[in-house]
Amino acid sequence: MSGSDVKVKSSEGSEFDCYLATPESGTGPGVIVVAAVTGVGPDMREMTDDLAAHGFVAAAPDMFWRTDPGYIERTDETQPRIQARTQPREEIINTGIQDVADMRDFLKGHGSCNGKVAAIGFCYGGPYALIGTARLGLDAGCSYHGTNMGAYKADLEKSSQPILIHWGDQDHAAPPELVAEYQDYAAKMDNLSVHIFPGVKHGYMMTTAPAAYDADAYRHSWDATLSLLGGLK
Repeated sequence: MSGSDVKVKSSEGSEFDCYLATPESGTGPGVIVVAAVTGVGPDMREMTDDLAAHGFVAAAPDMFWRTDPGYIERTDETQPRIQARTQPREEIINTGIQDVADMRDFLKGHGSCNGKVAAIGFCYGGPYALIGTARLGLDAGCSYHGTNMGAYKADLEKSSQPILIHWGDQDHAAPPELVAEYQDYAAKMDNLSVHIFPGVKHGYMMTTAPAAYDADAYRHSWDATLSLLGGLK
């Protein structure tokens, strides 16, 4: 199964690129796939396709369309977007909130979506698992090796929908004190699960980053994700 490149209407008036994959089963929950700063490359497309194969309407948008559009054609997976090299990361994440809201509306209006929508995010995209459930009415969120997660703890506290957080214990973006805070939250919140993988680095979900990719942690994370999202069917 493979998806296709489509255009999504922004509430700002322009259009942006998105990789969309739909399930052969007909209808299913929508999933917004927020890529790392390297964009929607082969790894993100494979995961989007796999979500569709499991019965989800999966869409990976271009979150950097304002400053560095056309990432779907980009083949260099080693460099972040221009915007990510010139703006503070939290500022970029906040700018993208409206894009996630537009993707929510796009998926809810898609004929294959059952009305439920979740967000999964990698690295830069990780905080949208919290933002989406707390501010945008999304039904679930999953974060993998998320960055800037400390800046969005207030969103975590406001979230009542299921959330999964995944980090490796060798992740430079997840210092031990931050991981401990999230584990404390998980002990108090029935809707939150935090998974920490020993010896695993930042970027472990990225098959295009061989120095970081970890097959066992990937599979554990992906199985947990499919299980969580399955509750939206």
